[in-house]
Amino acid sequence: MHDTIFILSKRISILKKIGILHGKERTFPQAFVERVNEKTKKKDFIAESVMIDRVAQGEATDYAVIIDRISQDVPFYKAYLKNAALNGTAVINNPFWWSADEKFFNNCIATKVGVPVPKTVLLPSHKLPPDTNEQSFSNLFGHYKWNEAWESIGFPAYMKPHSGGGWKSVYKLNNLGEFYAKHPETGELVMLLQEEIQFTDYFRCYCIDQTDVRIMPYEPRNPHHLRYVAETHAQGPEGKKLLATVHDYVLRLNKALGYDFNTAEFAVRDGIPYAIDFCNPAPDADVHSVGQENFEWVVEAAANMAIAKAKAFKPGVMNLTWGDFMNQSVQHLGLGLPAAAEAKSEIPAEKPKKTTKKAS
Repeated sequence: MHDTIFILSKRISILKKIGILHGKERTFPQAFVERVNEKTKKKDFIAESVMIDRVAQGEATDYAVIIDRISQDVPFYKAYLKNAALNGTAVINNPFWWSADEKFFNNCIATKVGVPVPKTVLLPSHKLPPDTNEQSFSNLFGHYKWNEAWESIGFPAYMKPHSGGGWKSVYKLNNLGEFYAKHPETGELVMLLQEEIQFTDYFRCYCIDQTDVRIMPYEPRNPHHLRYVAETHAQGPEGKKLLATVHDYVLRLNKALGYDFNTAEFAVRDGIPYAIDFCNPAPDADVHSVGQENFEWVVEAAANMAIAKAKAFKPGVMNLTWGDFMNQSVQHLGLGLPAAAEAKSEIPAEKPKKTTKKAS
């Protein structure tokens, strides 16, 4: 009996580790570990790169919190993280939700929480998936109205995978002829066709812990290392109002989706910010691309979040974050806005728990 109590207490003690799981990425993971250990002085919590020496079903890890930066590319890590989460580790971001999420569904969520998104339709894959034939698609072939899809979106447009993936297989299409030329290249991928938003301003926004937002002027057409040096036209009272709207939209999306570490991108057309890309649960945080000021902000915010979640850790239960979509689904509630707010397409921003900074 005493031996069992000792083993359990030892396990609870070990679980006060904060880990970061990463691949070849170096600047952010190293700075994150150093910042957490600097803040905690390694007394109550210690941060480190995750070390995996064994994965057995149903066994807990040594980590109270794990920041996941790589499992989208390594299926072994995704399985490891799900087992860890089942046994109490607060995995950021929730590996169960991340596995199920994709960009088309993100857009569907946005329409329910009052965030403007480009007009978008889902396209059947050009090539049949393995182990299927035309009979597998009897509910689709001969019924799908391609002409209505093209007409509803118009050209120029963007065609991209519905599940996303680091700007891979993304095409700008100027006319229907280019669609016919490029769609065969997509093979078995299910694609989106999305209207082009010709923008005057573009912002990429970090969102940490569903409370802290960092709005960064961004130019996606620049070379990668120059994208965060863009200027913004968001000046004066109108600019301030625009940034407040972007801030509000960032929180709405991340609260609905349940992401604790994410980026959201917005293209501004005629003063309206359209959410372009907001499923980035392992967003770029390398100092050489985001710049020193943005890097410092995300390291500090991520360290504060991880420490807070380690302090809130409860042994014997799942310590995951679930978004409003999942929470309200299990209660058989709708995700739509209240009628009055929906009419205005605006929800008053919630007061953040911590100081929120914006890039100037």
